[in-house]
Parts: sequence; C-alpha cells; structure tokens
Amino acid sequence: MGDHIIRATTVGGVRAFAAVTTTLVEEARKRHDCYPVAAAALGRTMTGALLLAVNLKTDESITIRISGDGPLGEIVTDAHASGSVRGYVRNPHVDLPLRGNKLDVGAGVGNGQISVTRFTGLKQPFTGNADLVSGEIAEDITNYLLVSEQTPSTVALGVLVQPDLTVTAAGGFMVQALPDADDEVLSQIEKNIAALPPVSQLVSEGIDAAGIINRIFAGLPVSMYEEVPLQFECPCSYERVQKVLVSLGEMEINDILVTDGHAEVCCPFCSEKYQFNKGDLELVLTLIKGE
Repeated sequence: MGDHIIRATTVGGVRAFAAVTTTLVEEARKRHDCYPVAAAALGRTMTGALLLAVNLKTDESITIRISGDGPLGEIVTDAHASGSVRGYVRNPHVDLPLRGNKLDVGAGVGNGQISVTRFTGLKQPFTGNADLVSGEIAEDITNYLLVSEQTPSTVALGVLVQPDLTVTAAGGFMVQALPDADDEVLSQIEKNIAALPPVSQLVSEGIDAAGIINRIFAGLPVSMYEEVPLQFECPCSYERVQKVLVSLGEMEINDILVTDGHAEVCCPFCSEKYQFNKGDLELVLTLIKGE
C-alpha cells in the first residue's frame, strides 16, 4: 500500500482527512538516522503537515515548527498540497524510556510552542502560534487549530517503530466541524472515533485512508474525493546550495579556502551532502565578483 491521502465529507457539516505515510516516514527516519522517539515525533509532525496542506491550492504549502525545550529540540516540516513533504528533528539520537508501552514523544518534545505558516501566494505568508499542550503533536495541532484558527478539530497521528528501528506503519486523520455542524452527527462521529484503535494499528492491519474515513463516518453517508499520492521530497540541489555559498560573500569564502580548501554542505531537511572542492569555491568567488 503506497502512501496516500484522501478527504471526505458527510452530512451535517463535517469533513475529514486521512493519510497513510509509512514509506515517507521510514525514508525520513533513514535519512536522519532517527532513534524511535525522534522517528515518531518527526513522522507525526510530517503527517500532520500533510493533513493541513491537502486543502491548499496546488502551488501552496505549509510549514509546521515545533519548538519545545525537550531533548529532541526543534522539529520542522514543510508540506505541499501536491503531496510532497520533508522535515527534520534537531537531535535525532534521543533515547528515552517507554511511557507504559508507548514512545514518550511528549517528554522528548517538552514545553514550548507550535507555529504553523501558510504560504498561499500572498506577499506575506500567514503564521499562527499556540502553546504546546502535551508535546505529543496530535493534541498540539488540535489545540493550535482551535486557538489560532478557530476551527474545532480532532487530530490523531501514529507511527509504529520496530525494535530494529524501522517504521512499519504511520498515518493519521483529522476531523473538522464546519460552522453550524449538526450536533447529532458530531455525537455519532465522536462515538466512532472513541471506538477506533490507534491509527498506527489500523495502518499496520492494512487499512487504507478510505477505510479509516469509513470507520470515522460509520453509520453516516460519505462522499470521498480524489486520492492524492504522498512522498518524501526535498527540492535542494547543487545549484541552490551554490547560491547559498554565494550569499556568504567574498570574505567568508576566502576564509574557507585558506582554512579548509573545500566545503561540505548538508541539507538539514534531507541530509543530502554537497561537496565543493577548491575549484568549485573559486567559481563561487567568480560568481560573487560578477554580481
């Protein structure tokens, strides 16, 4: 089952979004060499960003930044309406004891803030903020949507990490009540959600995004919309990194040439490494002088 996301509506003014993100979360884990708590925190945040981005226009995107005081440090993810996502966690090698039988993501994240920036083609992107309420990511996104965007929502996110560190299931869903939503419909949906097992369990059992939606809206008519494939994708490139080096200026590049004679630049979002030897750096100097 490939990664995908789907949105749906039911009667009474309620909409839902569900995603399966196992492959892209596993790719992020491998790229950043994440330990289980870091893999779960990053995977949940990436999935949450995709759930928020699906309602944007094709060329629009969203960034979620989790700034907690826990050992994981900052978590940043970028998601596009087209279905691509990338992200990183500042300290991927955090190892914490289990809380019960669950990964203690909340302890890894700590206290702090969540900020969500929407890039919608306007001159200035819109950024909203809210305090973290648990550090478990899903509850923090739920609280953000209510406090900053006045949108009552239920968000569930899950990542299943095996003892060998691999991610074997990941996904999530978001349910939102539109203005004047029907109370009886909301009551039925709340009962359905309360009866659901964890999202990661549903995905590990082979339930796809449409199957998750059908369980959320059980007993209600459902209108499904087009399924969108999802993937981990970072737009970094040698040319983009070269432009970053040009922006450092002549003095900084000369200092690198004298001190090291070469440069290695690592993209924080995908851990791709770009090498610049002496000749490459001299070309950067030429570009700087030609500006």
